[in-house]
Amino acid sequence: MKEKVSKRVGIALFCAAALAMAAVIILHHNPAADQQEELLKKVISCTVIAFSCAVFILLYEKVTTLPVELYQNRHLIWKLAKNDFKKRYAGSYLGIVWAMVQPVVTVVMYWLVFDVIMHGAGRAMRGNEEVPFVLFLTAGLVPWFYFTEAWTNGTNALLEYNYLVKKVVFKISILPIIKVIGATFIHVFFVGVLVLIAALYGYFPTVYTLQIFYYSFCTFVLVLALSYTTCALVVFMRDISQILAIVLQIGMWATPIMWDFGAVSEIWGKFLKLNPMVYIVNGYRDAIYGHSWFFEDFFSTMYFWIITVVLFGLGALVFKRLKIHFADVL
Repeated sequence: MKEKVSKRVGIALFCAAALAMAAVIILHHNPAADQQEELLKKVISCTVIAFSCAVFILLYEKVTTLPVELYQNRHLIWKLAKNDFKKRYAGSYLGIVWAMVQPVVTVVMYWLVFDVIMHGAGRAMRGNEEVPFVLFLTAGLVPWFYFTEAWTNGTNALLEYNYLVKKVVFKISILPIIKVIGATFIHVFFVGVLVLIAALYGYFPTVYTLQIFYYSFCTFVLVLALSYTTCALVVFMRDISQILAIVLQIGMWATPIMWDFGAVSEIWGKFLKLNPMVYIVNGYRDAIYGHSWFFEDFFSTMYFWIITVVLFGLGALVFKRLKIHFADVL
């Protein structure tokens, strides 16, 4: 009886939130935008929301199992995430310093090549942006490093902890989030470096800088949603790890990290904005040296969260469906 009541409450809350989101989308009006384009965005958004509600109602138990398990094991997750982070660099003389070296060297090399050696290249790639290229570049690379490390580690979580997967009593659903949290620890350090670089160039923290917490959370949820799908698939097809490396390599150039939308055509700009990491990278730049809030770009915010929720639901379904076979394969 309690389960039925809980199910009804869960469905009611989800549908209420979805209806509220749909109402906000429908009522939103931007007189400066192309009205036909705005109408198309509203129709697509509401269609996706309606479809998501239908799937949620039909597959309620399968979709909600994963978030419920994560919430119930939140204390264990935090403890294991800290232990995993410490263990990763145990035994090396420099320890955690190695986690910082490669990203810092990458930033320095890009800066030397595009802004020092090829002086005009950095200016051309950042388009209409007037900020120093090293700040523009770092603001794009910091969230991308977080995304790539978290997704790669989350994908390989079940393979790395295969001895825990074989234990019947262990909740293996917490393994990917442990790896993502571990990547978050390093990300916090690089956010501090980014804020410091901005301050050195005269861009001191403002109230807009607080949005870094929001965009970091966006990255966390997005990469977690993707990790549950890829970590389940990689158990059966190890080539997923190699495919992921290629996808991330392509994705880096499909994301405005070293270039700005002012440097590309309008048609390509609309196509590239389908990449949810565009929203996050641009958001980091707005937080560091911009003067706009995330909710001002209304449809980009709605698009990101709709896509992320759909991806998380898909990840939960795939993980739930394949979980019973993990121990046999590993």
